[in-house]
Amino acid sequence: MTDKIKLERRGHTALITIDNPAANTWDQDNLGALASMIGTLNDDLDCYALVITGQGEKFFSAGADLNLFADGDPAKAQAMAEAFHEAFTALTHFRGVSIAAINGYAMGGGLECALCCDIRIAETQAQMALPEATVGLLPCGLGTQHLPWIVGEGWAKRMILCGERIGAEQAQSIGLVEEVVAQGESLNRALMLAEQSEKQSPSSVSACKNLIMAARTQSMPEALADEKTAFVDLFSTADQKEGVNAFLEKRAPSWKNA
Repeated sequence: MTDKIKLERRGHTALITIDNPAANTWDQDNLGALASMIGTLNDDLDCYALVITGQGEKFFSAGADLNLFADGDPAKAQAMAEAFHEAFTALTHFRGVSIAAINGYAMGGGLECALCCDIRIAETQAQMALPEATVGLLPCGLGTQHLPWIVGEGWAKRMILCGERIGAEQAQSIGLVEEVVAQGESLNRALMLAEQSEKQSPSSVSACKNLIMAARTQSMPEALADEKTAFVDLFSTADQKEGVNAFLEKRAPSWKNA
């Protein structure tokens, strides 16, 4: 395991910190570690939510370390493309609630990481861009697909094709982030939201997230059929019985994530 990315637990929430100075860049080491961490967290029934942020006050993540591409080696490019896809696909499909605390620059693969999360919270000074075409590359961490889904084709084209960088307020206005907070407050706010999500049944949250994400790839009739099936499937979980009975008995539920 690398020390370029760190995992700690805050109750039912996992906190992942990108820690690769000076700009919290991605390489095969920390991308591989991220994929491994997500797999471990998915197997941990006591983990309900995930928050990811960058170490320090300036960078969430500046994306891939461009030194890796300086020699133009296609083999290195292939290895990095696979590493990005494995890690960011895993993050996208984390079974609980995932929240990006964008504490500074989120550029290229840094923004793509945040796009994989369910919720994005940005600090006022944050800057976001997918500038890969500026250096002869393209977004290869799911960004060409996630960004237009989240902000629409027009803004995705402005950011990717024109290299437009946007600040936190504009990001919120186009739906790229859900909330803007003061400098230094993104992690606290993300942890508060994660704690709020812990009041929900983790079994229900996982099922709901899958249904919401299905809108990207399924027709509405297919997704609505899956919705009915998922609703009935919850009745085979302990959390369904616990949730209903806790409400009727006017007490807090004790979730089992099962």
